[in-house]
Amino acid sequence: METIHITVSPDMIGTDYQPKTTFWMDFSIVDKFGVEAIVDTFNRAFREWQTNHVYLTELVMVLNHKIWQWYERNDSMARVDDKLWRKADEWVRENLHGEELDYFYEVTN
Repeated sequence: METIHITVSPDMIGTDYQPKTTFWMDFSIVDKFGVEAIVDTFNRAFREWQTNHVYLTELVMVLNHKIWQWYERNDSMARVDDKLWRKADEWVRENLHGEELDYFYEVTN
């Protein structure tokens, strides 16, 4: 049996941000199973949480961090994370308003 090692996102260390979901762990686990598993996990999370601006914000953050994790190490994984990040980020910009959009920008900047 292969052991899956999950590291904390380097960008979240040293900040006051406290994760509210298991998205980082979820995506770190499915990384071991490839692109199809990443897409499936995204689709499930996005469908379930797209109306929760706090969780959606974290989903966007995790995908962004995953792009950088795989950049120059695994092109196909970096590209799929980028594609999913763009989809979620676009949804946020088109559908969140007021305090919810303010929250998104505060947390992601």
